[in-house]
Amino acid sequence: MRRLPIYFLIDVSESMVGEPIEQVQDGMATIIKELRTDPYALETVWVSVIAFAGEAKVLSPLQEIISFYPPKFPIGSGTSLSVGLGKLMYELRQNIVPTTSEQKGDWKPIVFFFTDGVPTDKPRDIQGVIAEWKKKWQGSVNLVAVSFGKHTDNKILGELTENVLYFDNTDVSVYKQFFKWVTNSIKTSSLSVENNSTGFELAKLDDKTITKVDLSKQASETVVDDNFVVLAAKCQNTKQPYLIKYRKTVFENEYSDIAFDYRLVGAFRVDNSYFEMSEESGGNLKISTEKLKGAPTCPCCGNQFGFAYDETCGKIHCIGTEKISTCPWCGNQAQYGFGEGGFDVNRTRG
Repeated sequence: MRRLPIYFLIDVSESMVGEPIEQVQDGMATIIKELRTDPYALETVWVSVIAFAGEAKVLSPLQEIISFYPPKFPIGSGTSLSVGLGKLMYELRQNIVPTTSEQKGDWKPIVFFFTDGVPTDKPRDIQGVIAEWKKKWQGSVNLVAVSFGKHTDNKILGELTENVLYFDNTDVSVYKQFFKWVTNSIKTSSLSVENNSTGFELAKLDDKTITKVDLSKQASETVVDDNFVVLAAKCQNTKQPYLIKYRKTVFENEYSDIAFDYRLVGAFRVDNSYFEMSEESGGNLKISTEKLKGAPTCPCCGNQFGFAYDETCGKIHCIGTEKISTCPWCGNQAQYGFGEGGFDVNRTRG
């Protein structure tokens, strides 16, 4: 039986922490549950999941949906398009059965690429991997790039595929509609295979939740996702990492000028896979605390102050009511107090 390989290439950078990654987690489970009820999908569809941030990892190798179990998604630092796309191309080379004079190979693979930000690679690395994709895979793979929210570099996505879509993820309820559309697209494609057609037929767009992207927007050349500020921290009591996430907010100031700051979204626990999925060197990226509005409690132990700064190692951790606190990053012990004015802290690439 010829397979219809479906790959999910999913951005798990820090800007996805919180509600977005939780909804993707639930959405993947829904997709598989629905596909198992479809006789055409059961016959042909095989699924793989690849996650990428600063590093990439195959969370689920290519397998038939009857034995597929939705993976747990990690979070990492950075949005390395070259690493993510490179891992995808490696998996395609290793797993796709080509058509030869002696056998009919797999149907043309379909890749759903989900991202919510801009690549943090160096421009030369991005252009290199895009050139490789165009030369070796663009004609033999159906790639659907989906922008989660309004902050994605759509011009770069447009270099990879003409199927660039925008998903308005501003409301939790629309995630169900979105993953229903993904499921229906896989079902229509598997039915197309059974009818000896192309094997690639996206479900109809509703023009509200999912729309076609205008690819005329200019590409960003930044190596940090400037739409969010994410700070890496550790719990003093449990030694577990967590991320503090701020979203960029544009407003009109008292002089009627346009200004912006970053406002707290929340603090989110992550496990140690965060470090595995992060770039080895995040660079010396700084943000002034004067630009950051709000501070969280610790999501790991509940300490009232989740944003304490250790000048010794330059890292962030939580503190409680203890007189002397111990930094879980470097072991430095000190008494903390409140200061006036802003100071620079290390930010991640987002």
